Amino acid sequence: MVAIVEAAKRGEIPGAEVAIVISDQANAIGLTKARELGIETCVIERRGRSRIEHDAEIIGRLREKRVELVCLAGYMRLLSREFVQAFQHRIVNIHPSLLPDFKGLDAQRQALEAGVKVSGCTVHFVDEELDHGPIIEQKSVPVLKGDTVESLSARILAEEHKLYVEALKQICAKSGVKANTLAAA
Repeated sequence: MVAIVEAAKRGEIPGAEVAIVISDQANAIGLTKARELGIETCVIERRGRSRIEHDAEIIGRLREKRVELVCLAGYMRLLSREFVQAFQHRIVNIHPSLLPDFKGLDAQRQALEAGVKVSGCTVHFVDEELDHGPIIEQKSVPVLKGDTVESLSARILAEEHKLYVEALKQICAKSGVKANTLAAA
């Protein structure tokens, strides 16, 4: 999220502005970082509500802010069909594997357990399936002898920050819209 906000502020993502950062966790470090960067934040807790009710509130807030593109960054929850349909082909996610390999949680552990020589990260459009949807960009990261989940994760994360910004540049440039309003969740 920070990489996206900073890139937008520097003008690296054509015509983009991050309008809001939303989390379902009041203590999310991303909210603090967003506020420090001068970005509006919002907490929409999910406790005691269905996924559809929770997502409906987020959809409403995104529409109020006239968000055109939703960027998921560390949002560890499946979106409802209603959310995906409300922003069809306008929700982007980053995942720490070369999809379609190693979907879901602990992708780096999955890669190490599978013994692969190469892992990486993927930016993709979100659809109604877990870590699925059209791939926008991927970046390979070698799996080194002696790698741990932590060491592999750190190298992949460094590439994620660059790859996400590059993918958003492409999307915003292709959209033909002069002002792309982004939201990070």
